[in-house]
Amino acid sequence: MSIERSTAGTGIGAEPAPTPAPGEAGGGTPVSLQLQVLSTEHWSLLASRSLAWNESFSRAGMFLSTLSGAIVALALVAQASDFGDGFRIFALVILPVVLFIGLTTLVRLGIANYHDGLTVLGMNRIRAAYFERVPEVRPYFVMPGTDDRESTWRAMGMDIGFPMPLVLLASGPALIGVLNAVIAGAIGAIAAIQLGADTGLSLLIAVIVFVLVFIAQTAFGRREALRTRPEWEPMFPAESREDAG
Repeated sequence: MSIERSTAGTGIGAEPAPTPAPGEAGGGTPVSLQLQVLSTEHWSLLASRSLAWNESFSRAGMFLSTLSGAIVALALVAQASDFGDGFRIFALVILPVVLFIGLTTLVRLGIANYHDGLTVLGMNRIRAAYFERVPEVRPYFVMPGTDDRESTWRAMGMDIGFPMPLVLLASGPALIGVLNAVIAGAIGAIAAIQLGADTGLSLLIAVIVFVLVFIAQTAFGRREALRTRPEWEPMFPAESREDAG
């Protein structure tokens, strides 16, 4: 009897007690610690997004400063050479460098925008976790706690009541793309004049080059924006939140 009592007291030979579910009393991670971890990640995403925005502004500012300096240099050379061969050769040397900086700036802005969207997606998912663990705070949030495409665009400030083409046209990458196309058109026109083409043919070449470069940049940006990425697959779509509510 004493052996049986000692066995029962120590739990030897008995079935193990069920493990409490996460978040319940006595098992899993406490809700307060979960909220602390989520809050830390939220601030980390905010800092990362701020760095991406700062780099975007810096790269765009560097390109515009380079373009302004190149225009001033071209004006000085034009006055000294009376728009002769020296001016055209100088333009054909400096403008491709400016165009290269513009194209790389456009690519970098696209990468920064992708990173910005990824951080917004992560913050939307963190808000979903907040709403699950502390549902009483939901009425006080203005940003969504869902990660579908519409909710992500909204959190990025892209649903401001204007048609989407106008919103995209007013964006930084669109501005840089138009300037790149203008620079490419100018290079084409100056090269044509240097090869002996008349003014009408040079203007036609400039327009054709502008259109081709602008279309190429637009197609590249559209392909990158629509490219399928596994991390963008919604985990908390708006439909499921409405059903749960």
